[in-house]
Order: sequence, then C-alpha cells, then structure tokens
Amino acid sequence: MSRPAVAVRPLCADEAAARGDPLGATASRVRRWLLVEYDGYWPYDPLDAAPFAGPVRERLREGLAAARHAKLLLVKRPRRGERNGGTAVIYGETVERGSRFRRVHVERAADVGDLDVAALLRGDETAGEPIGHPLLLVCTHGKRDRCCARYGQKVCEALQRHAPPGWAWQSSHVGGDRFAGNVVALPEGLYFGHVEPDAVPSLIDAYRSGRIYLDHYRGRSCYPFPVQAAEIAVRGKLGRDGLCDVSVGRVERAGDGWRVEITTDVAGEVYPVDVAVEETEPAFLTCRADTPRRARNFVARTRIDA
Repeated sequence: MSRPAVAVRPLCADEAAARGDPLGATASRVRRWLLVEYDGYWPYDPLDAAPFAGPVRERLREGLAAARHAKLLLVKRPRRGERNGGTAVIYGETVERGSRFRRVHVERAADVGDLDVAALLRGDETAGEPIGHPLLLVCTHGKRDRCCARYGQKVCEALQRHAPPGWAWQSSHVGGDRFAGNVVALPEGLYFGHVEPDAVPSLIDAYRSGRIYLDHYRGRSCYPFPVQAAEIAVRGKLGRDGLCDVSVGRVERAGDGWRVEITTDVAGEVYPVDVAVEETEPAFLTCRADTPRRARNFVARTRIDA
C-alpha cells in the first residue's frame, strides 16, 4: 500500500523573492565576531558543536554574553586540504570606520576554550596576528535552513573562483534565511542577500574598488535597523556607493519611528531621514517555521529629490 505524498513547502528564499520582501535594513545586528574553523558536523546552534562540549561551551557562552552584539560562527574553507596547519580562530569588531580582524592559531577547535574570549571580544588585540585582507563569509548552514545549503554552496563556489585566495569561507547561520544566498564582507560587516553566482563577479569588483554592490545590499551589521534603512535610502537617492561616502550622525526617536541624520563625507551635506516600521502580512519566514509570522520592514523617507 503506497503512502500518501507529503507536501513540501516551497523554499523560504523563493517565497520571499516572489513576495518582493525588501532586502534593505535586514542585516543582523552584530558588532563583535568570533569565528572558529571547524570541518565537522554543524548543529543548529554552533555552541552545540562537538568540540565545545562541557566546560568549553560554558566558557564560550559566558564570553559571548559579556560582549554586546556578539556572534559565534563556525567557518570552514571552501575546499578541504587548504589548511596550513592548526585551526584558525578569527575575532574582531565591526565599526563604521577602522574595523579590523585578527587570527589566532590553535591546535584543535576545542582549544578555543583556552582563550580569554571575553577579552578578545572587548577589543584585546594582544593575541594572534592581524588579517591583512577581507573575509567573505557565505552561509551554507543547511541544518539551519534548506535555502542556506541550496543557494549558499553555489555562491561559495563562485566566490572561490573569483575572489583572491583566502577571502572566501563557508559559515554557519549569519541571519536572514529568506534572503539566501547570504554573503557577509568583513571587516566592514556588509550584508548582501539573494546573491546568485552570476552576481558574484560584480559584487567582488565593486568591493575591491571600495564600493558597495547596492543591488543586493542588506545593510551594515554595526548599524541598528532604522539606521540601516536611512543609510541605504540616502545611498540609493544620491547614487553614493563608496564605502566611505556616507556616515551616520544624530539618531533619535520621533513619534513611533526615528529621525536619522546621514552625512555625505565628500561634501558634508546632512540629510535627515524619517524611518517608520511597517508590518507585513503573515508568512513563513524560514523553511523550518511552524506558523506564519509578520516581518517588520523599516521604511525610510528622505527629502532628497529623486
């Protein structure tokens, strides 16, 4: 007797694209990063990875909790056998200007528990060595969401072909399943979503020349969501895609929303932006979601003539 077919929901990234969910102001709020190289099985929560069992997990949890807006990621190189010996532990902070990251080599992933994680995330730069090039992280965390494996793997292969050696890494969940393929550029904390393999050369070319590929730009992780919305709105209106073309000034609540001042770094013009929150119709926002939920869209209104 044949079993009835089980309906499989469409991929959340496909559904989001079909709905036209906006990419802007969706970058995860992350300021301090801890990346641990691990080629083994990635569970749903990186803290549950096998090397972090027992006291290592608790030390990591405490170190992350002591640092505001901190995130742990498991990472691995796109191709096996690329290690130069040992395991890389990468840490750093994303800020509007002057972000930088460092690398510590340990023997095994479990040895991250011997490091003072809280101190590293607070900005202690005595451990390890500076990383002299960007890192492009691609979420390929299939255990977290089907879309991340489906789209992330192809994007990572494209990055491996087009980016300089050592730039591209696979990573665990960076946030925003419905926007897969997701790419994060460090040290700046630039988030890109719905990246297709054929868009990778343009993304890399823009980044290497100090520009942001605005077509797939989700925002910067060092900014809260209302600021991300304001920054993207001003960049879009003025066509300013340079990494240092704009900066954030005053941010304040204004009624139910926010007033954000964005300054252009070249001419010094100040543009006030009003940001409001709008809720969407309920939808399945991840592939694992049991019930539909409303998403929050941060909508920016500027006084800049189009």
